[in-house]
This record gives sequence, C-alpha cells and structure tokens, in this order.
Amino acid sequence: MTTPQLSKFAVTLISLLVLLSAIAAAQLKIGSGNTAFADPPVPHPHTTPCVVTLYKGFKFANFNAQSFTYTPPAACPGPWAKVILEANFSVTKGIQYDRTANIWIGPTNIYFGTTSEPDPSDARHWHVERDLTDYSSIFTVAQDGTVDLGNLVNSTYTGVLHGSAQIFFYPLAQDQLPPRTADQVIAFSSGPTGGTVGLNNTTSLLEQTLTFPTNITDLYFDVFAQSQSNDEFWYTCVPNDVAGELFSCSNTAFRESEVTIDGTPAGVAPVYPWIFTGGIDPFLWIPIPGVQTMNFQPYRVNLTPFASLLDDGQPHTVALSVFNANSYFSATASLLLYLDSGSTQISGAVTENTLAVPVPNITENIHVAKNGNLTGAVNTRASHTFQISGYVNTSHGPVTTTVAQDIHFSNLQSFKIQPVLYEQNISQNTTIHSVVTTINAGGHFTNTVNHNWPLKVDISVAYNSDGSGVQTTTINQYYERDQEARHKDQATSFSLLQDRVITTDALDFSPSFSITGNQNQSSAQNYFASNSSGYCYSRDLTAAANVLTSITNGKGCN
Repeated sequence: MTTPQLSKFAVTLISLLVLLSAIAAAQLKIGSGNTAFADPPVPHPHTTPCVVTLYKGFKFANFNAQSFTYTPPAACPGPWAKVILEANFSVTKGIQYDRTANIWIGPTNIYFGTTSEPDPSDARHWHVERDLTDYSSIFTVAQDGTVDLGNLVNSTYTGVLHGSAQIFFYPLAQDQLPPRTADQVIAFSSGPTGGTVGLNNTTSLLEQTLTFPTNITDLYFDVFAQSQSNDEFWYTCVPNDVAGELFSCSNTAFRESEVTIDGTPAGVAPVYPWIFTGGIDPFLWIPIPGVQTMNFQPYRVNLTPFASLLDDGQPHTVALSVFNANSYFSATASLLLYLDSGSTQISGAVTENTLAVPVPNITENIHVAKNGNLTGAVNTRASHTFQISGYVNTSHGPVTTTVAQDIHFSNLQSFKIQPVLYEQNISQNTTIHSVVTTINAGGHFTNTVNHNWPLKVDISVAYNSDGSGVQTTTINQYYERDQEARHKDQATSFSLLQDRVITTDALDFSPSFSITGNQNQSSAQNYFASNSSGYCYSRDLTAAANVLTSITNGKGCN
C-alpha cells in the first residue's frame, strides 16, 4: 500500500506530536520507581485551544464522589477540530490499594481507569489523555460534573490520592472542515450525574427504554465493562464443578458483554483482560502498569443496521449485560447517534441478523494421584460468526450497512497441585475480525478491523515447611488493532496499534501470607502506532528491580 503524500497540516500535526512525545519522555526518569507507561499522548491539532478546568487539586480520601461545574468555552464555540481530556493523578507514599477512577459530564462518562498503588517509600504520579471529539455535543451546554475516585484512608491505608483535570477545545484551522461527530450522545449510567452500574450475573442489565429521534442514520455503542470483586481475575476462573479442588474462582473463564435491542441480540463487546496495579502481585506493575490499566479504552459496537428500527417513533429498549458475570462487572456505556439533517423521518428495515447468544465449549481433564497430587487441564472456548444488515432511506438516497464479525475466544489452563507447590498456567486469546460494508450513492465502502488480545499468565507458588513461600509470576499481555478502509476496492486509509507488556516477579510471603519482599523483578512495554496520514509513534520501556532502566523512542518509525 502506498502512503499518501503528507499535507502541510499533517506535517505540522506530526511535528507537534514529536514535541508532545518529547515532553512525555521528559517525565520519565531512569532509575525511578514512579509509574511509567509508553502510551502516547492524543494527537493535538496546531490551533490554539481554549482550556476548561474541570477541577484542580481534589483530594480523594473517602468514598464520596466530588462535584464540579462544567461551562462551555465562550472563546472557542464549536464545532471543534478536537476535544481532548487531560487528567493528572498522584498518590502519596504509604500503603494503599489500587482504586477505580471515573469522570462524568452530566451522566456521560469521559474517563474510566484505575490508579497506581504506592509503597511506604514512594509516591507516584501519572498523566492520562482521552480523545472526546466524537462526544462534542455534550460540551455545548453547561452541566454539573462528577469525579468518583473512592479511597479509604486510615491508620492502615495511608496513601492519599489527588487529581486535576482539564479539557482542551481546539478550534478549526482556516478552511478546515469540521470532523463528523455524534449529533446526540445518550449516556447509560446510574443517574443524571453519572455512576457505573454493577452487573452481577448474566441476567443483570444496564438498560434504557427510549423513544429515539426518527432520523438516525448511524449509531454506535461505546462500552466499558470493568471486572471487580469475584470477577476481577475472571481469566483465571474455571467451571463450578472443579473450582473447589483447583482453588480457583468459578463460572468458567469466559466473560463477554452482550448488547440487545428489545431483547434481541444486536452486538458483542468482548471483554479485555485489564489487570490492575495490585493484581496478582503488585510488584509486577512497578513501575510499568499493564495494558490500558490507567486509561481504559471503550469497545465500540456498530449498531447502524438497527437505525431504521429505532427511527419508527416507538419506544425501544437498549441493554448491556455480561455473559457469565459472577459478582461483578462495573459497567457504563454511551450511545452515539448520527442524524440526517435533511430529513425528519427515515424509513428502512433490518434485513438480516444471525447473531445468537454464546455457547461456550468446555473440556476438563483432571487427574488426582493416590498421594493426592493433582494435575490436569481445563479448556474453555467460545465463538461467534454472524452478520447483521439493514438499510435506511436518507435524504441522500438509500444506505445499506452490513456488519459481519468472526469472534473467537479461548482460555487454556493447566494445573499442578501438590502439598508444597501450586502451579496454574493460562494461555488466553480473543481475536475479532470485523468487516463493515456500506453501500450508498458514493459506491461501495468497506472498513475492516482486526483485534488480537493474547494473555499468558504463569503462576507458581512454592511453600516452605513453616508455611512461608515464594510466588513466581510471569505475565505477557498484548493488545493489537489494525484497520483498513477501502472504497470501490481501493485502500483509502489504514492504521495499526500494538501494545505489549511483559512482566515477571518472585514475591516472598510469610506464613500469615503477608508480603515480605520480592526479587528478580523485570518488565517491559512496547508500544507502536502508525497510520496512513504519516503519523508514527513508538516507545519501548524496560524496568528491573522495580525501577525504570531504559527508554527507546522512535523504533520502527523511520
């Protein structure tokens, strides 16, 4: 594929990205145990932004959500070239758990992530960004906002969290056309000031029944489903009948978010295995956290084939659930509506829908010797191959959209359990092949997106005679997304994102299972992103003994 010649605007944008990358790199320090991740800043346009401060210097020492007031930037009325959230967090040195953080404008989520755990001798700070351009319509009116970062502080848990957040509104450049953004954003949350909803089991729903605008042409559902409590380590779970003898959580290792419209399957949002900074062994994630741990990315479900159904002026129920949830997933979502300005009433139909509920396939092969030693394997697989089609008669002519997806999940676990040894090895992967075909007056368009999410977790716990021991863990976590758009079978754009974190550690614990130290820790993150506009970003980080040891920028971007 030939890379198109760069415009002056693109060159300027890339030069700014280089500058931003340099600034971000300057915040990383070799030899430091401060939180360090290779994720890039959101690309910022070259126009001068208006900056709206949401809150500054908030202290999070309890479980009370804190409020702020959002006011649109008077000097930068929309439409905007880009809208970017920038948030800064810190935690004082001490003892503290990882915590979940959410920021809301009205009922709409604009940030979802977790925090870094401190230790008694090290405070930590970090910076996150999120591109909110698609959500521009929610920023045109003043609203109450909420930041929810529940934290327990007492004589035992002493780490105090602080945070500030701003939104940058970038005006359009001269002669620049505004980006296409959602005309309406409908939040799925717990109330008018936001809040996630706990989905405790397969039948738990985050839902709304609404009468929609009658001129919808396109719609998308941005889904967050964060594993919590019994489900935090869902990828380590096994079927109920062997959970006890394998000393593991139950309900199998398969979780998947399902989207329905009026009770009919309408879309799938596979669950990414985010691992928090206290997960399995907290030293694994110092200083480099897991993939997206500090800044979750929503999974976008294309519901456009159902536009005509929602255009009929009747109430419809859109719902989100998590298959096999086992108390619980913390969920929120946003429905993005794109409307036809040249029409008040659109007709059409859903012509095909082969999506069905998942049916996991599970095999168990467990052997218990006469001496009580156990070995064996538990394998869980699930898949979807489906196609959903629909058309709408717009003011620009008929438009047909077909969403075809192949989704495959596998979780292969092996166990070795003895009186002085516990081993659990997990090889999991989710692959998603999605092809969206659009036929309209402009011709035949296809957008192909592939996701690949391998996760390998190897845990070995060796016990001493007094009950103390060592837990050795190695984790290989990966996120890959590639996209290609074509028109009349000619490529028009492409993008690639690869993010990988590998980490290992040996955790020492006492007979009472208190952590007494760690050894042989090392980790690395490799992040690479590029697209057909000429953008390229690359950063590799390595760490050892829980401090940053190297930073390599630009590899593969020549």
